Amino acid sequence: MTKIDIISGFLGAGKTTFIKKLLKEAVSGEQVVLIENEFGEIGIDGGFLKDSGIEIREMNSGCICCSLVGDFGKSLAEVLSTYKPDRIIIEPSGVGKLSDVMKAVIDVSADMDVALNSAVTIVDAAKCKMYMKNFGEFFNNQIENAGTIVLSRTDITDADKIQKAADMIRGKNPKAVIVTTPLAELGGDQLLEIIEKRDTMLDDLMEEVREHHHHDGECGCHGHDDEGHHHADEVFTSWGMEAIVPVTKDQLEDILKRLADTKEFGDVLRAKGMLPTENPGQWLYFDLVPQQYEIREGRPDYTGKVCVIGASLKEEELNSVFARG
Repeated sequence: MTKIDIISGFLGAGKTTFIKKLLKEAVSGEQVVLIENEFGEIGIDGGFLKDSGIEIREMNSGCICCSLVGDFGKSLAEVLSTYKPDRIIIEPSGVGKLSDVMKAVIDVSADMDVALNSAVTIVDAAKCKMYMKNFGEFFNNQIENAGTIVLSRTDITDADKIQKAADMIRGKNPKAVIVTTPLAELGGDQLLEIIEKRDTMLDDLMEEVREHHHHDGECGCHGHDDEGHHHADEVFTSWGMEAIVPVTKDQLEDILKRLADTKEFGDVLRAKGMLPTENPGQWLYFDLVPQQYEIREGRPDYTGKVCVIGASLKEEELNSVFARG
């Protein structure tokens, strides 16, 4: 089965950096074919690809997303039969519709042993608002159809602007993973893991709370397991956010003390997260249960995340304290 990854991006978003990182650090042991088109950025130089043993197949029939599906299928079949790759990375034109490329891949997969593995959109953090306003249809299509959205140039963009861009993107695509950590701080293997599987932190925490609640016998259920789980879902609520504004250890200590020891944010049963600090590459991870928490240093994750589970949670207060640090 050949995996197909689509890496799109609006105009000069920084697709090349992302693809180079994947090729060098994550899939160098695989037989990879990169499909570019002449309207895209030809920023990945032939020398680098030749040294990596990767073949480029440029499609002369025009922009992939504008080609007829039949032409696309024929070209893809040729790539598959000629190179028998483990993975195909498609870099469509910066002004195309991601949904068209995805549809073409899905149609082709009906007749061939290929699967759409991921759809990634790279967005310039500083230009997100302007692009959304001026190029709505095309830009929003790339946002709405991506499984992973990578904000580029976050190392030189103000944290508040990054947060606003992430919020705008989240409004168009509530399910995508949004990467806000500078690409230089993430390894290619991390990026591949991110685009191939969705984030499960909140799901895992929720399951932990359900099991704890049921086994302690607090729920008053005497039926099957699923009744206990159902009851726990009714009793407990979860809140989560992607927190991009950096924190200091002192700020985080203050927030966690209030979460663990007071009812300021509701009845908090469990909290977990990882947040960036002002120091590049230095992150703080935390775990919390009532009256107890721990903070440790950890490697950068793709974005800052906080999950809280409890009863009668005060979401506005949680939003406020974590958005500002």
